[in-house]
Formats: sequence, C-alpha cells, structure tokens
Amino acid sequence: MGEPPDDLELVARVGQDPSAFGQLYERYVTKIYNYVYYRTGNHHDAEDLTGRVFYRALMHIDRFVDRGVPFSAWLYRIAHNLVANWHRDHARRQEFSLDDVSLTSPVRETPEATTEANEQRLRLLQAIHNLPIERQELLILKFVEHLSNAEIGQIMGRSEGAVKSLYHRTLLSLRDTLNSMNGDQPTAETRTIRDPETE
Repeated sequence: MGEPPDDLELVARVGQDPSAFGQLYERYVTKIYNYVYYRTGNHHDAEDLTGRVFYRALMHIDRFVDRGVPFSAWLYRIAHNLVANWHRDHARRQEFSLDDVSLTSPVRETPEATTEANEQRLRLLQAIHNLPIERQELLILKFVEHLSNAEIGQIMGRSEGAVKSLYHRTLLSLRDTLNSMNGDQPTAETRTIRDPETE
C-alpha cells in the first residue's frame, strides 16, 4: 500500500475529485475544531465555526497558493479570521478556556504530587487567561496545536521574527505574573512553557 497523498496533491485534485477535499477535511477537522473551541469557549459555536472554515476553504481552494507554508496554516488563517469576526459580533471579551489542556504530562505517583501539579496548572491557566487575546492565541497555536513560529506568523499575519518576539515577551509576562502569585519565588510552572524551537 502506497503512502497517503500529501496536502498539495489533494488540493490539486479537488477540482476533478471532490473526495480529495473529504480527505483534507478528515485530516484537519479535529485540529481546527480544537483551535476554534479554545478561542470561543463553547462547543456549539466551535462546531458552527468549524463547519464554516471548511465551507470557506472549499469555496476558495482555487486561491490557495503554495508559498512553502503548509496547507494547514491556510486553514488556521481562515479559522483565525472567522473567530475574530465572531468575537466582534459578540462584542465581549473572549471566553478563553484551557481546562482540558495539559501543557505538560509528567508522571506523578503520589496524591500529594498530583495535588501540587493540579494547583500549579490552575495558576498557569489563570495567568494565561489574564493575557491579552493575541497572546492567548499565540500560546494555543504553540502548545495546543504545536505549530512552528513560521506557521503561527502566517496565521496571525506577522513575520516569524515578530512571532518570536511576541512569544518571548509573553513568557516574560507569564513568569512575572506567576512569580507575583507566589510571592516572587520562582516556581515549577514558570519553567513549564519552553519554546520547542530553541531547545
């Protein structure tokens, strides 16, 4: 059995073979849904917006041009724009939820260690929730979606260098917030988030 077709092959086939888009949908629907859910905070709107993302992608797939950035980044860009419109329409601050996301997965063996880890995670999520929306989105794309700085830049309309700069400023802000929540003592969660591209 041969290798599955890559994204660009499928994109090229969509005009003659509608099932090719179905394969793209199956490949990315869960990731796009998760991204939209973490930006909107509820399943109903996430399902609706995810459907719109793929409808819009299908209607405009002939406009996709391979510039060395993955097709998935193009999908995320569509999702980014639809979510931005959603927030403008709702005229309220984003309800951001990372309740079901673990930024680390250490092995814990004792109830005490589990309790401590949960408390650290709660503080980290609280600190993230207090960030500006743009920085929240950056952390979603980096740590939930595991995208590169180049892909994030494509989605957010920024250069790769600007993403790196924003990322480091975001980490410094998170560290300061977490340290202030713990009496300016460095804590385990201030070391939880690291840039995979610099390790």
